[in-house]
Amino acid sequence: MDNLFYRKHERNINVWQLFKKSLKNKRTVVGVVVGLPLTLFLLFGSHGIVQRVKLVRTRADLESKIQQAEEDTRRLQLESKALDGDKKAIEKVAREKYGMIRDGETVYKASKKK
Repeated sequence: MDNLFYRKHERNINVWQLFKKSLKNKRTVVGVVVGLPLTLFLLFGSHGIVQRVKLVRTRADLESKIQQAEEDTRRLQLESKALDGDKKAIEKVAREKYGMIRDGETVYKASKKK
């Protein structure tokens, strides 16, 4: 019933014809010649968007590493101050880290079963 009132017109789009047609338009050619290199430079140049994103990620990674190093430094400074004069702290480190024991003690090591 729809065919009675209007004709269906199928359009085949030929890319090559569109390309030829756009080459005849001077504005399109100038826009592509100027715009494409400019866009590529803005995206991928040495100060482009892609480089900027990489630098932001690198900066965030380095800042987190710096924060972790500062925390480690504070922890080691506190441990160093504790070891300067506290005999209990010295004994604790000697036992845990170096496996030292007192005379007459026996050490039993328990293994964890998986």
